[in-house]
Amino acid sequence: MPRLAAASLAGTAIEFYDFFIYGTAAALVLGPLFFPTFSPLAGTLAAFATFGVGFVARPLGSVLFGHIGDRHGRRPVLIASLLLTGVATVAVGCVPTYESIGIAAPVLLLVLRFLQGLGLGGEWGGAVLLTAEHAPAERRGLWASFPQVGPSVGFLLANGIMLGLSATLSEAQFAAWGWRVPFWIAGLLVAVGLALRSSLAESPDFLGLREHARVPLAEVVRDHWRLVLLTAGALAVGYAVFYAVTTWSLSYGVEELGVSRTVMLGCIMAVVVVKGALTPVVAVLGDRYGRRPLCLFGCAATALWMFPMIALLSTGQPLLMFTGFLVAMLAFIAMFAVIGAYLPELYEPRMRCTGAAVGYNLGGVVGGALTPIVATAAAQGGGTPWGVAAYLTGIALLSLGCFALLPETRPVAAPDPAAATG
Repeated sequence: MPRLAAASLAGTAIEFYDFFIYGTAAALVLGPLFFPTFSPLAGTLAAFATFGVGFVARPLGSVLFGHIGDRHGRRPVLIASLLLTGVATVAVGCVPTYESIGIAAPVLLLVLRFLQGLGLGGEWGGAVLLTAEHAPAERRGLWASFPQVGPSVGFLLANGIMLGLSATLSEAQFAAWGWRVPFWIAGLLVAVGLALRSSLAESPDFLGLREHARVPLAEVVRDHWRLVLLTAGALAVGYAVFYAVTTWSLSYGVEELGVSRTVMLGCIMAVVVVKGALTPVVAVLGDRYGRRPLCLFGCAATALWMFPMIALLSTGQPLLMFTGFLVAMLAFIAMFAVIGAYLPELYEPRMRCTGAAVGYNLGGVVGGALTPIVATAAAQGGGTPWGVAAYLTGIALLSLGCFALLPETRPVAAPDPAAATG
């Protein structure tokens, strides 16, 4: 299990590195480079729109790779999804700007972002399922949380490199070529990830199936459409909070509050370090007390904290911003630390790769794709952006209602026969 968990964590870290580096670039430089004829606001919105395309592609990727995972095994999904996302990411770093090739530049950006999302849509399902299905039932939450640590590692790696470049290069150098370097580094990381994953064993749950779903998506839609919609709605708040903190607030802090890019990245990265470190700890609580109670608590805490978080962000003071982000991320962890075990347990093995991945990635469309765009638009007009707080609170209440309608899935230990007989 440690070797399997480490390989899954490394793979998700690399794929989310690829995904996050685009979000950071969209917040900092893509608007003026690829949409120079737009106003600064419109350019940022357009850059975030290409960012959102990756989330729209993720459910399609979950359908494509979910079919492969349910028909041919979880292991092939890990290899193919990592390769697709990595190649698309390196290519983003090679796209000429609008000044060089005109309208073809943002079109290419859009296509490559779509391919990134397609690959990531398959990654989560394959990595989490391979880990969760190997894990003992009483520790499934713990082991399935390690792929959930991967996004934190990927984010820190992506933004650490971006922060280093931002701190050492001039504005002109960063805009000319510095922002491309993290995309090129993705090629090396993908090679490492493929080497780690090449020796993984197939899931015992998949190998134990007597009959595989002929068309997994058809079975999921026919028999479990309500479950898919509930899981998508339940997970929307996690995506909304995470990308409000890591993507929108970065753009807002730099462009509207005048906080330096280095300070904003430093505050956000410090919070993500805490998130990654605490994820397995909270997952252990999920094994002990259940998945659903933690998810309900996380949603309620998010709903109560969004207005204070926006108030603290608006001060532009690093310590206050960090505090606001930290509490929001702790609420996020309460939900997403246990999702790696919770979602697979909601679906039967024959359609699990498709069902869990589609629900997970549809939540990303609602919470991840729209949040930077809606928040950027809502923050215009000056003053404290209370509209952003209201939007995030509304998403939290929606997710709270969806989690309330989902069942608990934590395996209950069988009673000890010796204790029963005295």
